[in-house]
Amino acid sequence: MEIITIANQKGGVGKTTTAVNLATAISAVGKRVLLVDLDPQGNASTGVGLFREDRKYGSYEMILGHVSPEDTIVPTSVPNLDLIPATQHLSGAELELVGMQEREYKLKKAFQSFSYQYDYVFLDCPPSLGLLTVNAFVASQHLLVPLQCEYYALEGLSQLIQTHQLVKANLNKNLKLHGIVLTMFDKRSGLNVSVVNDVKKHFGGLVYDTVVPRNIKVSEAPSYGKPVILYNFKSPGSQSYILLAREFLIRMEGLRQNDAA
Repeated sequence: MEIITIANQKGGVGKTTTAVNLATAISAVGKRVLLVDLDPQGNASTGVGLFREDRKYGSYEMILGHVSPEDTIVPTSVPNLDLIPATQHLSGAELELVGMQEREYKLKKAFQSFSYQYDYVFLDCPPSLGLLTVNAFVASQHLLVPLQCEYYALEGLSQLIQTHQLVKANLNKNLKLHGIVLTMFDKRSGLNVSVVNDVKKHFGGLVYDTVVPRNIKVSEAPSYGKPVILYNFKSPGSQSYILLAREFLIRMEGLRQNDAA
C-alpha cells in the first residue's frame, strides 16, 4: 500500500477537502482507496457521509489497539472508497499517547497488521504537529502538503518541512516530501498570484501544476455529506480535484519507475 499523509499545521487551508476529494477522484478510476480520519474534528468522516452518531469504532480505537484495524473500516457511498472515521474519543488520544512506549509508532504497527489491501491510503491529519500527526508521518511513505494561497500559510510551511526532515532523520527514513498543492486560489487577488509564483520559484517541481480555486460548491458539499465531485461534478472545484488526481497518479507512477530503476 502507498500511504500518503496530508498535513499542514495551519487550519483552514483545504487539507480535509483535499483528502476527501483526492481520495474520491482516485477511487473513481478503479483504485482501491482508504481514507483515514486522524483529526478529532472528524470533518473527513462527515465529508464522505458518515455523521458522528453513526461512528462506532475508528482511528482512535485502532491506534490504541482496542480493536483490530479491520473492525474500524466503514464502506462509503463512493465505490472503491473505504473510511476509518474519527470517533469522539480521538480528542483525548494526544494525552494518552504521551506516556506510552514507542508512542510514535502506534499507527505504523496497526497498519502492519492490516489484512485488507488498498492501492492508496490517505491520512487526514489534525491542524497541528502533535503526536497524531507524527504517527501519520512515521506510518507513511509520502507527505502531501495543501497550501492556501495566503502569506500566513507560507510562514507555517517552513516549520512543517522542518518537522518532515526531523521525522525522516530520526523516525522514518522512507518519508518523502511528495508535493505541495496550492489551494483556495483567487485569480483576482494579486497576493494570491504572488504567493503561487513565490512557492513555485522556491520549491520548483514539488509544486503541483494543478491549483485548486476558491469555489462555493467545495464549501457547500460537506453539509450534504458528499465530496464536491459527487455534489457538483461540473464545478471548477470538482474539475480541479479531478485534474489533481490525474497528476497525482502520474507522479506516483513516475516514482515507481524510478524506484524500479
